[in-house]
Amino acid sequence: MTAAETDRALVERVAKGDRAAVRLLFMRHHARVYRFAARQTGSELKADDIANEVFLELWRQAPAFEDRSEVSTWLLGIASRRCPCCARRRKTGSTTMTRPQLADGADTPEVVTMKEDKAAALRRFTDVMPEEHRTVIDLAYYHGQSVSEIGEVLGIPVATVKTRMFYARKKLGEALKAAGYDRGWP
Repeated sequence: MTAAETDRALVERVAKGDRAAVRLLFMRHHARVYRFAARQTGSELKADDIANEVFLELWRQAPAFEDRSEVSTWLLGIASRRCPCCARRRKTGSTTMTRPQLADGADTPEVVTMKEDKAAALRRFTDVMPEEHRTVIDLAYYHGQSVSEIGEVLGIPVATVKTRMFYARKKLGEALKAAGYDRGWP
């Protein structure tokens, strides 16, 4: 039995009122939902509230789950519908959370510093993008969602996702170039 099948079985148990199944889904998916909400809102407190709302909604809506997508995609979709109201109130300064990066043992201290600097610049540029572009970048690159999964999460056609990704990457490339960064890594 795969994790996706197990998640679906857990949602079926939740639909029947099984609280233990909710706890298991919470343990499996809370970190992903929380990270998504934190990137969208720039606030740990709001992200925690949104993540809790998502699992409360899971409890309420489990009987309506139609099994057309992965449970993780469904949960991120619920989170994305909770985030825009918070993202609009976001302050101009970036308080976006950052994930610790794993060091590459082959990198020199200079390369490590260059990578950290470029990663910070990418986060800054992403944070000031329009919400529709920021969200597709976040789902694709920080959560590993496919184009079709992003479409499901956001409730938009795949072609719209592709268009948003194109313009978001173009704007990021232009911003990096204007700031003096090379396209390659570091």
